[in-house]
Amino acid sequence: MNKMITLLICAISFLQIHAQQKKDPNQIKISKIESGIKDFSKAILNATDMVDRFRADSLFTRGLVQALKVPNSFYYPFDSLITISKLYAPDSSFRIFTWQVMKDFSSYHQKGAIQMHTNDGSLKIIPLFDHSDYTDFPVDSVRNANNWIGAVYYNIVLKTYRGKKFYTLLGYDENNAKTTKKWMEVLTFDEKGNPAFGGRYFDYPPDEIKPPQPAYRFCLEFKKQAGAKINYDPEIDRIIFAHLVSENGELKEKQSLIPYGSYEGFLWQNGKWVHERNIEIADPAPTNNPKNDPNQ
Repeated sequence: MNKMITLLICAISFLQIHAQQKKDPNQIKISKIESGIKDFSKAILNATDMVDRFRADSLFTRGLVQALKVPNSFYYPFDSLITISKLYAPDSSFRIFTWQVMKDFSSYHQKGAIQMHTNDGSLKIIPLFDHSDYTDFPVDSVRNANNWIGAVYYNIVLKTYRGKKFYTLLGYDENNAKTTKKWMEVLTFDEKGNPAFGGRYFDYPPDEIKPPQPAYRFCLEFKKQAGAKINYDPEIDRIIFAHLVSENGELKEKQSLIPYGSYEGFLWQNGKWVHERNIEIADPAPTNNPKNDPNQ
């Protein structure tokens, strides 16, 4: 019996060693880096002091870039980084990393990067720099990677028009102590692969709750923890979002806005998201937000 147990243990050990040898060495290298930055990714969200959160963010960012520099990193899932959003485009042409750092209870800063797919497995990365703190009108223009309006993205919807691809990003921003924002942003790329965020892609009538036209990106701002939903529903091929009403009748006070229980939305038509006032749905499409979204 003892000999059989010994042989069994040896056989299992041999299979484990053989399996380890068959693993892609690049994947093993990235996995080790991921293990080293996992705690930093959690501290970005959970550390008590602002200094510690930003220190964790700096160390995490350095480690993530190091991991992405490893050949063929585009296919590595980073599954253990649960406080970081990692979304692939539906056509796998790129993926986008986004996360947020809380400065204090009234201020948040978003971080992000786009990793492009490359045929040879080399790294092409586009850092995103949150410019939200430096503008009073975040919906007024097309923006690039250097003056991005930050958000933590939880969905990407791919649409086409006249042979061009349009990637609609859905994300959230904790914003401040009183309100949360949900963003709808159309991303395109030029012939050189440079990203452009925003454009005249929204067709809706004037409304005190919605951004004034012309709006180059769409935003819902509402009472903290109100949990207003906005997401793409593939069954009806529409982006749906909650009707908002004011608790005190003052629609301009964003901290008073809460979901009413009914839904409106957008349908993609002729290269634009066209507003539909009322949409009947059995249940709103679930979000795929990372663990740091309280509205999930």
